[in-house]
Amino acid sequence: MAALIIAGEAIFLLPFIVMRVFKPIIRDVFRISDLEIGEAQAIYGITALLSYFLGGFIADKWEAKGLLSISLILTSFGGIVMTTIPSVLVFKISYALWGVSTIFLFWSALIKATRQWGNENNQGLSFGLLDGGRGLFAAIIALSGAAILSYFFPEESIEVTYADKKITLQYILINITFIVLIIGISVWFTLPKQTIDSKNEETDFSFKKALALLKKPKIFFYSLLILAAYSGYKLTGVFGIYSKDVWGFSIENATYFSVFIQFTRPITVVIIGWIADQISPSKVIIPCFICMGIASFLIGFGGFEKNYFVISFSLFILIAFGTYSLRGLYFALLEEIKTPLQLTGTLVGIISVIGFTPDIFMSLFTGYILGENPTLVEYQKLFSLFTIFPLFGLITVMLFRNSELSWK
Repeated sequence: MAALIIAGEAIFLLPFIVMRVFKPIIRDVFRISDLEIGEAQAIYGITALLSYFLGGFIADKWEAKGLLSISLILTSFGGIVMTTIPSVLVFKISYALWGVSTIFLFWSALIKATRQWGNENNQGLSFGLLDGGRGLFAAIIALSGAAILSYFFPEESIEVTYADKKITLQYILINITFIVLIIGISVWFTLPKQTIDSKNEETDFSFKKALALLKKPKIFFYSLLILAAYSGYKLTGVFGIYSKDVWGFSIENATYFSVFIQFTRPITVVIIGWIADQISPSKVIIPCFICMGIASFLIGFGGFEKNYFVISFSLFILIAFGTYSLRGLYFALLEEIKTPLQLTGTLVGIISVIGFTPDIFMSLFTGYILGENPTLVEYQKLFSLFTIFPLFGLITVMLFRNSELSWK
């Protein structure tokens, strides 16, 4: 399980964690706007969308360790390109390639391997451990990067030059790229060999079979539920720049705030995963969406930013709690709906096609609303509009719980 946890987060360090934690300095060094970053991540989402669909069938036909290892090594090559601080065009092309390297051979294989590791009675804890471990690993890597930032940005500095920012970001990217590459090689030697029934007709690629699964109401609602939940996770990418633009944090302190949010993830998902096993994942999902909805509404309503900083800070923690809880729960639903093991990869690929479309639109959504130089007004508008997603999530989880599913 340790190998799955480390591999499961290492694959997303370069395209996501680096941006989530170090976005303020990335904007300055690449001289790139939030909208352009959103466009790059939307391109990632488009290539990932195709990769989710096709990758699900691959996960049911080949063993996980080879798929995971190749994906990590290919992803590290993109990190090498990024360390050169390329043009915005190359920046966007790198994200397009990452959409394939991080998903096509990787995602469904990871989820299936995790489900096999756990049993039918502890799927919440199994996926909680997966996402919690991933969160802890990401937080440690982010903290290491923040330490590099502190080293190059001493408190006594009156002004940090562009050259200082550039060399700092390059050090961070080089270190993270090297970590991803080493983990990719290690996975091949550490993950146990799996027995795959490649002759099983149920795992043969079929567009007709895929569409038939997606037409089942419960599967469709399952996909929409993930879409709502994942939208919240994408929103956490603006927490760091919010603290800089609204609270007036320095680049260094904004980075540490993002790291702090990362550390709430492992604690949250493991506890919520255990609770879900005592009740049921779909029941526990309901209060998670409620937490996200209330917190985002209050941030959008405004009035807490300066005079009531503790309340404002707590609301971000509440969104993180709801978001990370959902991340540990939505694949635990595979066991709740009694998914046949040999169809796990296929089903994960299918529901991910809809569920992870926020990779396409959420960055564009936030970038469009925030614009070039966001102020408090733009951030309030962003969080007010985001409230739609947890409300949508509440509706879909109710529909999911009230619909029937037959695998025959």
